[in-house]
Amino acid sequence: MNTWMVFAAALLAGGCAIGANSRPDIASYDFGQAPASALRPVLSRPLVVYDVGAPAWMDSTAIFYRLAYRDPARPQAYANNRWVMPPAALLTSRLRQRLSAASGAGVVIPADAIRTEAALRVELDEFTHIFDAADRSRALVRMRATLAGNRVGILQRAFSAERAVASADAEGGVRALAAASDEVIEQILDWLARGLKR
Repeated sequence: MNTWMVFAAALLAGGCAIGANSRPDIASYDFGQAPASALRPVLSRPLVVYDVGAPAWMDSTAIFYRLAYRDPARPQAYANNRWVMPPAALLTSRLRQRLSAASGAGVVIPADAIRTEAALRVELDEFTHIFDAADRSRALVRMRATLAGNRVGILQRAFSAERAVASADAEGGVRALAAASDEVIEQILDWLARGLKR
């Protein structure tokens, strides 16, 4: 009787260990290091930069893809792959970092309670790995920016970038989405530089 109890306990313990070890690892991604830039400061006025906004369905750490050739209206999430934080938060950090590097006057956040002449709001509209065919895909990033201030008034513009994806998996999508995001941020920077000269 005792032998059977010991044997059963050993089986249960072994089963728990096997179950724990067989759970797949979760791969977590961010944008990696920001691309180096040799640009001199191009923003001459201090600027408030609000957190990037996003639709409710993007407010998660899931890495989304769409099968445009089969069901384009259905975003799906990669299993066992995640962003380290929601895309809007990653973009907020990247945007502020880039604008700070390009500013001679400073970039602040609303919590700083510093009055400035202009403020920037950015909304994320699309941030997806899109498969146009089973063996062909692209990363698509779309954002809308609003610059408001006493001198500039209200300026709005939409920005977008696409990058071909090298591999049909989450890692390939992540690399291309990061590159497309950096491209859109550069577009926003160029637009801001012109708008803040008014």
